[in-house]
Amino acid sequence: MTIHPPERIWWKPISGAERVYISAALLFSLVTFFLMPVWHFLGAQNPTMQTYRVDKAEYLQKVMAWADKYKVGEQAGVPVVEPPPGADVYLLARTFQWYPVLKLKAGQTYRVHVSSSDLVHGLSFQPLNMNFMVLPGYEYILYVTPTQKGEFGIVCNEFCGLGHHLMVGKLIVE
Repeated sequence: MTIHPPERIWWKPISGAERVYISAALLFSLVTFFLMPVWHFLGAQNPTMQTYRVDKAEYLQKVMAWADKYKVGEQAGVPVVEPPPGADVYLLARTFQWYPVLKLKAGQTYRVHVSSSDLVHGLSFQPLNMNFMVLPGYEYILYVTPTQKGEFGIVCNEFCGLGHHLMVGKLIVE
């Protein structure tokens, strides 16, 4: 058995249909590439937020002091906290729990400070299509303006261990 080298021109020239397909794919790729900055600025797809490095123990103390100051009740052993409209709000992610339960006013803008005390978590306010990574040692500040009244879930959408499915907090909007 002999191995023969391929012919000098071993490929087939592209046909008319292939040229149309390749041209359409290239055009679509270029259009979407140049629209990315437009979507960023005009589409409000990327919320602006601030991020700071923090000591995990200091952030934990800050959240506990803040929760004690604005505590108005308790649900399943977790304090329900109602800060004044427009105030800073502190939320802590820790293994299988969001701390505390937040009670906010509809139509008011709050600065929500979020950090983790142990693992990487994902923050998602349900039913909104928001998804933020929450890393230990970093404090993220999000601007949130609730528009609908009701009770909403705060979900961890980053696998954080065997009890991940239990990590659901609550946001009450009045």
